[in-house]
Amino acid sequence: MSTLSRMAFAIAACCCTPVVGAADLQTVVDQAIKPIMKEYDVAGIAVATTVDGKPTFFSYGVASKESGAPVTEHTLFELGSVSKTFTATMASYALVQNKLSLDDHPSRYIPKLKGTPLDKATVLNFGTYTAGGLPLQFPDSVTDDEAGMLAYFGSFKPIASPGKVRVYSNPSLGMFGHLAALSLKADPADVLEKQILPKLGMTSTYLRLPRSAMVNYAWGYNKDNKPVRMGQELFSGQTYGVRSSTADMIRYVQANIDPSQLDATVRRAIEGTHVGYYRIGSTVQGLGWEQYPMPVSLDTLQEGNSTKMSREVNPVTLLTPPKPASDNTWYNKTGATSGFGAYVAFVPAKKIGIVILANKNYPIAERVKAAYTILNALKD
Repeated sequence: MSTLSRMAFAIAACCCTPVVGAADLQTVVDQAIKPIMKEYDVAGIAVATTVDGKPTFFSYGVASKESGAPVTEHTLFELGSVSKTFTATMASYALVQNKLSLDDHPSRYIPKLKGTPLDKATVLNFGTYTAGGLPLQFPDSVTDDEAGMLAYFGSFKPIASPGKVRVYSNPSLGMFGHLAALSLKADPADVLEKQILPKLGMTSTYLRLPRSAMVNYAWGYNKDNKPVRMGQELFSGQTYGVRSSTADMIRYVQANIDPSQLDATVRRAIEGTHVGYYRIGSTVQGLGWEQYPMPVSLDTLQEGNSTKMSREVNPVTLLTPPKPASDNTWYNKTGATSGFGAYVAFVPAKKIGIVILANKNYPIAERVKAAYTILNALKD
């Protein structure tokens, strides 16, 4: 961080809830991030924090081992499942325009699915992973086209009735985004890149990466430290396909913390993603974001972001009525691809948030711990 940036942060800190000074914050972030890089051999990590609408950036390591290009706040990382929060925003965007309803069934938009077991599920079920046990990933045999999609969903046999269990699932969330796009009669990438992102002030977030942005695209590194980037499969854009920078993602976090200045439709769409619909243990599942009432412990957050939550069948309780959006809530989402790891969290009541992007898929528990440590320094 430059001397000027530290001075600016220190001045900002004096004007809001007391937080650590800029130099102390640098130390807090260093102590949270550097051990992770060493222990898990992570090439590069970018961190952004926001306090009372003011961002600060921290960059470590390289975006490419081959070129030695340093990580900056403009480096593009694969967001993995953090992409699902953008899909949820798109679906909420359709909801507030009355083009989509959470009570709709798939056959309203895909008539060929009428009468199939999955047609008993609703848009809400697909958006909250409660449609009946769709798996984490599509089988390798499923082709990336409409015929492959229809064949898979049309023949799927649920393991439970809709709304009974939560099974974290790309096919489920992918269908959620697909139905939203059909309701808007538009390509989902067009809705995101042409209608929503510009209104959020996000200029370096992409589903379709232009050639001009390739210079900023980091290489990811897999468990064998081989350079990798994600491929494409059915619904990849809706579930893991967004690439972004900490400069853009902290704007996204700020918009979620305080959407009051946004275009009215986008504001209502953002607010809609903060409503909670199902409880799973200590976690409340909303659209895209997972929620925890404040104060929240590190153990609770790590449990909510554990393998048990992402790989196992978990019973759920429907919240009736749904839990209204609450500022005094920790909202978060993790994401990963084979070569990247991400974590985003924010607490609107404290006006604080964090983005951690890395070009290696290191353990989620470590991401949550680092973010928890840093955010607690910001709010104290």
